Amino acid sequence: MADGYEHEIKGRFLRFQTRAFDLPDGKSVQLDWVGHPGAAAVVAVDDSGRLCLLRQYRPVMGAWMWEIPAGKRDDGEALAVTARRELTEETGLHADRWVDLGPIWPSPAFCDEVIHLYAACDLSSGDSCPDEDEHLEVHWVTPAALSAMIRSGEILDSKTLAALMRACLAGLLTLPPAAQRG
Repeated sequence: MADGYEHEIKGRFLRFQTRAFDLPDGKSVQLDWVGHPGAAAVVAVDDSGRLCLLRQYRPVMGAWMWEIPAGKRDDGEALAVTARRELTEETGLHADRWVDLGPIWPSPAFCDEVIHLYAACDLSSGDSCPDEDEHLEVHWVTPAALSAMIRSGEILDSKTLAALMRACLAGLLTLPPAAQRG
């Protein structure tokens, strides 16, 4: 049992492990968990306040999903570099101004993944080069349309929802309030 792992399976970039974890009360518990290299996600806002959203097919869910540009960190890559690379690969966009929106833990009950969130502003266009397993469409959405998509449940991706909240709190994005119900 190397490094306290009872069981380990390695995939292309994920690790599945069963190991003992110590709890605050001194007890130990066996848990299954997934090791992840980390990722970055980008809220890209153009000069008119529109947001870049991807409509991306997710085979595991068997569905098209609305998401912000994002992707996993390559070995040894700084997360800010990951953010820039993923924005360009998936959308062809480049940004002159970047704002660090901080990290999130999307699934801490069973995965050590940390997604670092960024906002990209002062955008310019270039060529995109999505990975061969990515099926995606780039869309520009107004704040009003984005707000409606969130309220209707069209946007279900947790990193996207968290990043949008952080961008709003940073004053980089303003969503209109819900219409008053009569």
